[in-house]
Amino acid sequence: MTYLGIEHLERFHGLPVHTPEQSSGALPAADSVAWRLVCDYGEDAGFATLWEQFLESVDTARVRALVIGPWWNDEYTPIDPVVELIVAHADRFPALRGLFLADVVGEECEVSWLKMCDITPVLEALPSLEEFGVRGCGQEGLALRPLRHTALKSLRFESGGLPGALVRAVAASELPALERLDLWFGSSWYGGDATVDDIRPLLSGGVFPRLRHLGLQNSEIQDEIALAVGSAPVVAQLETLALSLGTLSDTGGEALLNGQPLSHLSTLDLRHHYLTGPVLDRIRTACAPAVVEGGEAEDDYADPDDEDDEPERYVAVSE
Repeated sequence: MTYLGIEHLERFHGLPVHTPEQSSGALPAADSVAWRLVCDYGEDAGFATLWEQFLESVDTARVRALVIGPWWNDEYTPIDPVVELIVAHADRFPALRGLFLADVVGEECEVSWLKMCDITPVLEALPSLEEFGVRGCGQEGLALRPLRHTALKSLRFESGGLPGALVRAVAASELPALERLDLWFGSSWYGGDATVDDIRPLLSGGVFPRLRHLGLQNSEIQDEIALAVGSAPVVAQLETLALSLGTLSDTGGEALLNGQPLSHLSTLDLRHHYLTGPVLDRIRTACAPAVVEGGEAEDDYADPDDEDDEPERYVAVSE
């Protein structure tokens, strides 16, 4: 079984990620890296102290990208105070164009346990932000309100359970510069209650006119999404499409084959799927010259001794 999912960012916003707490020597130029702030486990100093040290030691007026790693010392705590600090000091970061919240992997905290909050104030406080990524689940407070943001080009939610209300808020937002959108829907066990109806405005093609990449991923309803994508007007304007990390089966594969042509794409990402080899081969042939990223199918789970046991399919990232 091939696992795709959550890993630490090595590059962000076109810059190498640098964690000052994990390195020695002179600090790099403020605008040459994406700064990753991490609280060391077991130390007494909290994120507020780490933040103050960062403000004092780095010329934040030149910082172009910021990545927030684990923000707690011992017990998991909500990200609210971190968001409040970023918002309160937004004027200290006039050059900030990239921000990622919760660059945390399973060994540090499962995605479904990350205690999130309404992240709308961050976008409101940083009107020049071009790239924004968030990792976390709806059942732990992740939320967004509809807003207008004229600079944002890339928006990414990596979730083990994305709430439908957040998806609807994205669709209701005015983001005229948006070129890339990635939504990881996750599992209903962890607050992932988004439906195809929630994404229909995104599929219409009229919401984000500059959109060139769309990721509708990590979903338990990947077949339904594939069916909707098959006739979605937005597809004509895309250069890349990702339907990966979810439970895509031959049902969804046939929907793609019977839908609109996808050969204008440069890449169709179907990694982590449950397609049979013949259907995947047909998709590759139908989409040529587009590159179809697939690989071998994931294994369905079923008890071989139980005739009534139906195979179960899983998204790549849930807990």
